[in-house]
Amino acid sequence: MEEAKFYRASNPKDACDLLSKYKGKAYILAGGTDLMVQVNRRLIAPKTLIYIGESELSYIKEDGNTVIIGATATFSEIMDSSMVQEKIPLLVAAVNHIGSPAIRNMGTIGGNLANASPAADSAIALLVLGAQLKLISKNSERYVDISDFFIGPGKTLLQPDELLKEVVIPSQSPMLKWSYRKLGRRKANTLSVVSVAISFHFNNGVCSGARIGLGAVAPTPLFSNKAAAIMEGKRLDDKLIEQVARSASEETEPIDDLRATAWYRQSACAAVIKQLLRQFVV
Repeated sequence: MEEAKFYRASNPKDACDLLSKYKGKAYILAGGTDLMVQVNRRLIAPKTLIYIGESELSYIKEDGNTVIIGATATFSEIMDSSMVQEKIPLLVAAVNHIGSPAIRNMGTIGGNLANASPAADSAIALLVLGAQLKLISKNSERYVDISDFFIGPGKTLLQPDELLKEVVIPSQSPMLKWSYRKLGRRKANTLSVVSVAISFHFNNGVCSGARIGLGAVAPTPLFSNKAAAIMEGKRLDDKLIEQVARSASEETEPIDDLRATAWYRQSACAAVIKQLLRQFVV
């Protein structure tokens, strides 16, 4: 039996060199809260692991009107950051619902995104926030909108030799209205059955710039363009809220699984959207 290889990358360049060398046969390891579950369940058997937990990617910094979060920043570090609390509180609200304190202490934002679960809690907030992801390889780098990053359950645009280096997030306007809610089978330490993030500007009762993100109701985290467009230039009232909730529900493509039926997910999605929007009706 071939012996498994383990490498400890000291910086992003080391990691990219190793990814290039093993040409898609290596797995990136940081917190391990998703990857090691798959290993322990014998769903995967990595022959090569590249550990990036000490590769200078755990930073959180401000650059103009954006906050940049390195891929190995943990959820606890994100929650505890005064900069993130001030500049992007929606992300803090979403991250607060991820797993247990132990999971948040180990789990990283890059791993949560690269794992590409349709129920990824951070992804829903980042969709609404209009985040970009910086992807690097041995010889190149590129930025992709997070709305384009996910292409299927467990699948992303990442090429075999690419590493997700950082998440670039526009700072929230202090005037932005936003809300987030996650439904699970219990109150804590659970995967989403449905999650919803909403943001919009509100001027004299009229909505603009609405963004709606939905989790666990489609093959990928879902950016609900049609439902958000219904809100544009309209007054927020019960009739509009019903239209938005119905449209968002119709955009979903849920499945039956151990956590919920497709019918329940679709119904709950509409109900949560109504609940989140009604709190803004004066």
